[in-house]
Amino acid sequence: MKLSIRNLSKQYRRDVWGLRDFSLEVGPGIIGLLGPNGAGKSTLMRMLATITQPTSGTIHWDDTDTVRSPETLRKVLGYLPQDFGVYQQLTAREFLEYMAAIKGLDSRAARKRIDELLVLVNLVHAARRPLGGFSGGMKQRVGIAQALLNDPQLLIVDEPTAGLDPEERVRFRNLLSELSGERIIFLSTHIVSDVEASATEIVVISKGCKIDHAAPERLLRQLDGKVWQWLVPSEALPGLQQKLLISGTVRRHDGVQLRVVSATAPAAEAQALAPSLEDAYLKLVSGNGAAP
Repeated sequence: MKLSIRNLSKQYRRDVWGLRDFSLEVGPGIIGLLGPNGAGKSTLMRMLATITQPTSGTIHWDDTDTVRSPETLRKVLGYLPQDFGVYQQLTAREFLEYMAAIKGLDSRAARKRIDELLVLVNLVHAARRPLGGFSGGMKQRVGIAQALLNDPQLLIVDEPTAGLDPEERVRFRNLLSELSGERIIFLSTHIVSDVEASATEIVVISKGCKIDHAAPERLLRQLDGKVWQWLVPSEALPGLQQKLLISGTVRRHDGVQLRVVSATAPAAEAQALAPSLEDAYLKLVSGNGAAP
């Protein structure tokens, strides 16, 4: 099982690119796609899901060109888009039955699969309640259930935790981890904590271009000895924000404690810290990158 992307680009207008010269090759695991809002993540996800045609480049699922033969991938694809919507008057079970019919699943097999998925996403107790009364987290769980109806080998979830409260976000991340194994999962987000605990690989994208692709450990090693803690007076903060890459601040009674990403100590009294994935991500996207 392999997904290969080669020189993929999407041009919307003459000077507007959603994605440019993007290449990637991945196998089974959870691939965290990180980038700021507007970086091109959703554009890439829609092309992988065979919804949007690329301007140029190729996407291969094993040996099949999915741009030319999208049906081959659609048979093994599960997709939870960023703007996933539900029919508010339908119950969770009715909605999943409707989606199973759209996907062409046999009705008897679909009912059995829906029973399994309601258990998996912890919605058995709410299966006969109208979706209009569901919380955001419950609707997202219905969304992941519909994406799993055909037991996909490629699962794509785009900004799945946007708008969820912290408890629902943790529950959703744990669910994705449980689903990993012999499938490829793309988790597209701008929230670093969403991929920190579960991603086996991380792809950082900015301005429509791939900035890096690595295991989380390698991203962290790149910042060894380059993260610092420094206490400064409150009035010094605005000026330092213009000069330094500051990944975090904590207000204290005696000033502001900064977390600074820098190749050298920003001051003699600064203390070295262990890097975090947030530090590594901010370092990557703070550079000029390769703007389209």
